[in-house]
Amino acid sequence: MLTKRIIPCLDVKDGRVVKGIKIVNLRDAGDPVELGARYSDEGADELVFLDITATIRSRETIVELVEKVAENVFIPFTVGGGIQTVEQMDTLLRSGAEKVSVNTAAVQNPDLLTEAAQRFGSQCTVLAIDARRSKQHAGKWQVCVKAGSEPTDIDVVEWAAEAEKLGAGEILLTSMDADGTKAGYDNELNKAVTDAVNIPVIASGGAGTLEHLYDAITIGNANAVLMASITHFQNYTINQIKQYLKDRGVPVNL
Repeated sequence: MLTKRIIPCLDVKDGRVVKGIKIVNLRDAGDPVELGARYSDEGADELVFLDITATIRSRETIVELVEKVAENVFIPFTVGGGIQTVEQMDTLLRSGAEKVSVNTAAVQNPDLLTEAAQRFGSQCTVLAIDARRSKQHAGKWQVCVKAGSEPTDIDVVEWAAEAEKLGAGEILLTSMDADGTKAGYDNELNKAVTDAVNIPVIASGGAGTLEHLYDAITIGNANAVLMASITHFQNYTINQIKQYLKDRGVPVNL
């Protein structure tokens, strides 16, 4: 088993980290610069920074805030939210991000993934997929856009496989049904996608206990686990998470 990554997620709205249930009922979780620095110091493997209202409000990610976070963080750093062009990606990468994440723009223009991979490399190109269980088709999930607020007719597993061919180097897979519930990841979804692609998949949405993280890796076959609530509000430190996983045989960087 390859080393598994532990990745806190900073969902940012109006310059503050927030966390809610299925991106509603948002609760303030602190300053993104301070939180980012704390996670970097605690030994997180990477960070994900998502400007969750950028697409909905049709504006670009807050570059100045990205620069401030990057100055205080010494681990790889992914940025997403409102990114629509390779020029915007270039700006964010120059501002300190190691990777850029796209969702809505890639659905609208799949060639964006290819353009990004050719210009910056697949390792910098992350496809974010917000998935919701289909009410029409059992055992299927549909891609949602605009921060998970708008469902499409696109099948999640098919889109993930296509994105890999187009040049995406990683998939950030969020279950909108589980997001913020702290009831566990949708590991049926995670496994369906990890079985369909050969690129890393980050499981997101639903972490509430240490066992949930273990299950996402061992049942969902995730390459990395994303979490927010359980670390933002200091239920667990990054070290506690890694030690728990190591004790259960999961390879992690301590």
